[in-house]
Amino acid sequence: MYEDYYRFSAKPFQLNPDPRFFFGSKGHKRAMAYLDYGLSLGEGFIVITGEVGAGKTTLVRNLFRQIDTHNLVAAQLVSTQLDAEDTLRSVAASFGLEHEGLTKSALLKNLEDFLAAAARQGKRALLVVDEAQNLTPRAVEELRMLSNFQNNERSLIQTFLLGQPEFRGILQSPDMQQLRQRVVASYHLGPLDADETRGYIEHRLRTVGWQGIPGFDDAAYAALHRFTGGIPRRLNTTCDRLLLFGFLEEKTHFGEAEVDEVIADLKNEVAHQDFHAVTGFNHNALAGGQMQNEDSTRLAQRIDQLERSVNRILPIVRKILYTVSERNAAAEEDTSPDRQGDAH
Repeated sequence: MYEDYYRFSAKPFQLNPDPRFFFGSKGHKRAMAYLDYGLSLGEGFIVITGEVGAGKTTLVRNLFRQIDTHNLVAAQLVSTQLDAEDTLRSVAASFGLEHEGLTKSALLKNLEDFLAAAARQGKRALLVVDEAQNLTPRAVEELRMLSNFQNNERSLIQTFLLGQPEFRGILQSPDMQQLRQRVVASYHLGPLDADETRGYIEHRLRTVGWQGIPGFDDAAYAALHRFTGGIPRRLNTTCDRLLLFGFLEEKTHFGEAEVDEVIADLKNEVAHQDFHAVTGFNHNALAGGQMQNEDSTRLAQRIDQLERSVNRILPIVRKILYTVSERNAAAEEDTSPDRQGDAH
């Protein structure tokens, strides 16, 4: 909705990773250097860790955009609590291979034949495993065993492991010793600092044609950095809501007050709280037939917050419905017989 209002070519703060919006912070540039180095070796494991939303997936997609994909066969696997055979089955499926109902030996044979065929064609195989902190020791062992596939003493597959910060601790466990010996490069992707946060926001805006409207003052950037901690995904969510707020309120400039208002809305939304936090009920007190005064006060505060949230949401819904109806009316007018007759 706000794209038209601010004359953007697209939404600047979409959540889906898109290499077009890649922002080279100090941390991201260093991580890219590690990825380039590891990829040049063509073997082993490369480990990238970072908070949820730090930009790990975007980093890898940006790498894919820069390398020669004609000589690369890549597959991505999102890790869950898989056992050994399910891991192999998921890897085979990621590469588009037959996998249903096959034994472990058959899965390994299919994978080895596929990787060997790719190598004969001059192609390298790369497996990207996301959410690596969820890997079980048995699943890790299966991935490590895949790295034993070789052709003329050269590994047939290389693996990127992308995980949350706790994966660094998991790697230090005794069960991971053999995997650690195969890690050729690793890097932890930290949050953006205050200056990088400003650069990140402006970079994404410029990518969609921003010409300085809406404007942001220094206090607005500082408030956004404080609330999001410099985590790109949190910045995307907050800035997207800020632009929607600006569209609804017809704002062309954002200061700290506007940012704080949007942050307050985000904090008060039911989606960001569990049921007990929203209601404020003390169930132990209710079980005894009593509600403490403190609980009653908290409940009143929660209800007041919910009412304010509803009052803010209603204008958004009305404006969206109005905009959609206007567009539909314009489209119907363009396709009406009278308009088509005038065109002739």
